Amino acid sequence: MDDPDGATPIDPSELEGLRFRHVTTREELDQLEQVNVQKGMAWLKRQKDPDMLTEAFVCKLHRQLFGEVWKWAGQFRETEKNIGVDVSQIAMQLRLLLDDTRYWIEHDTWPPIELAVRFHHKLVFIHPFANGNGRFSRIMADAILTKRLKQPPIDWAGGHGPASMGPRRDAYIAALRAADKGDMSRLLRFVEVESD
Repeated sequence: MDDPDGATPIDPSELEGLRFRHVTTREELDQLEQVNVQKGMAWLKRQKDPDMLTEAFVCKLHRQLFGEVWKWAGQFRETEKNIGVDVSQIAMQLRLLLDDTRYWIEHDTWPPIELAVRFHHKLVFIHPFANGNGRFSRIMADAILTKRLKQPPIDWAGGHGPASMGPRRDAYIAALRAADKGDMSRLLRFVEVESD
C-alpha cells in the first residue's frame, strides 16, 4: 500500500491485524476505516459525561473508531515509526498529556480551542497507535471541546470540499511539523486561532 505524505507507514506485522484480506490499496483501506470511524463517532456521541482523560478511555475510543478494521485497535503500537515517541514511552507520555490537559482545563490555562489544538498536537506527537493517530487525535480534541468544555468542535477541513483537501492536508502536515519544532502559531492559524 502506498502511503500519502504525512501518513504513518504500516509495518508488515501490523498489516497482519487487518480484518479484511481483500484490501490491497490505501483507498480501499481508507473507505473501510471511514465507515468504522462513523460508527465510532456515533458511539462517542452516545457517551454521557465520560471521563475522557484516562488511558482506558483513549484506548476504548480508538477501538470503537478502528476495531472493525484492525485487530490491534485500541492497543499501543509495538513498532517504531517515522513519528512518535519510543514505544517504551507511550504510556508514560500519554499519562503526562492527560494529566496536563486536566490541569489546563481546571486552571483555564488556554482558551478552549487552543487547549484542544495543543492537546491534539501532543497526542499526534506521541503517536500511541499503529494507525489512525491523526483522525483519532482530532476526534479526541473535538470531544474535549464538545463534551468537557461545552464548545463547538473545530472545523478541521476549514470548509474545504474533497477536491481541495490535498492542499489543506499539506498545510495541516506542515503546521504539525512546525509545532513539533515548538512553533504552534501555524497550527493555531490552521484552525483560525490567533496566537500571541
